[in-house]
Amino acid sequence: MRRPTSRTANSLRRSPLSRLLLAAYLLLAIYASLYPFRGWRDPGGLTALGLPWPSFVTAFDVGANFLGYFPYGFLCVLALPRSLPATGAALAAIGSGALLSIALETLQGFLPARIPSGLDVAMNVAGATAGAIAGLQLAPWLWNEGPFKRTRAMLLAPGPGTDLGVTLLGLWLFAQLNPAALAFGTGDLRDLLVAPAGAAHRAEFFVAIEAITCAANLLAVALLASVIANPGTSVRSFVVAIILAALAVKTLAFATLMQAEHVFAWVTPGAWAGIASGTLLALLTVGLGRRVRLALAGVFLMAATVLLNLAPANPYLAATLKVWSQGHFLNFNGLTRLVSAAWPFAALGYLIYLASARNREIAGG
Repeated sequence: MRRPTSRTANSLRRSPLSRLLLAAYLLLAIYASLYPFRGWRDPGGLTALGLPWPSFVTAFDVGANFLGYFPYGFLCVLALPRSLPATGAALAAIGSGALLSIALETLQGFLPARIPSGLDVAMNVAGATAGAIAGLQLAPWLWNEGPFKRTRAMLLAPGPGTDLGVTLLGLWLFAQLNPAALAFGTGDLRDLLVAPAGAAHRAEFFVAIEAITCAANLLAVALLASVIANPGTSVRSFVVAIILAALAVKTLAFATLMQAEHVFAWVTPGAWAGIASGTLLALLTVGLGRRVRLALAGVFLMAATVLLNLAPANPYLAATLKVWSQGHFLNFNGLTRLVSAAWPFAALGYLIYLASARNREIAGG
């Protein structure tokens, strides 16, 4: 593969999507590194230059720390200013990744649940380095010469607002990796609310709650996707592709985090009914006017969030999660939980942004 020139690398850092993805990834990395944010203490003179080397090393920890910073290096190369040469962009990505890792590992020394490690820093820097190199090599193919630019122009409406919508859709798919959430349910704040114990309910009650929540969320996401889609493309095909991706991600989450026999434990009668009805309603409504779709997306998004938070905990889901041992995935699951809880509120703000008169052109209206 040919080595990219400075001009080629600079031309790749034009899309705001890379900056949005980098900002989102940076916030998520900080949260995952410092989760659960409890029990802050004096580390006893720990310094950035005195991070201990672990006495016990696992392949999982090494791989996780390497892969955790690979996207950072890759996105950083794309997001840096165009005036920076390719070599400078790579050095900036590696250097900032090293500083970020050292800072977060040092802060982990203040948390009793976390163990700071010099090896973690070394693997983080190695991951950022590999990501930066991959960014320099692959970005020309992705942005200039390859299918990404053509696919984006074919599927999505022009404008920076669309890139923000793509970021939100990506975060929604990421939130589906949380096995503790109802099927496609987001915005669960019940742990922050102190609610009295309610009366016992029949199984049909929980099936109906899950079906309505799942259908309303799928419909809201489909409508959001439809308003950032290129009017010249097949919007229904685009929406179906997103729903299929969500089904695959949800299944992947259970396949990775749960025991093998529980891979499809999330596919309950309520989930089936919600997926079927939500998909059907989405296919029927994506052809409506843009303003109607924006309004409906907001209404269904908030209705699903309110219903989810008013409903009692689902005992079937609680029973399923008894076989779930978070283990190494404790911090990752805390991260998916945060994204899942915050997503509908961020999406509602985005829908309001799109609905403003001065942004009509962003979503192809």
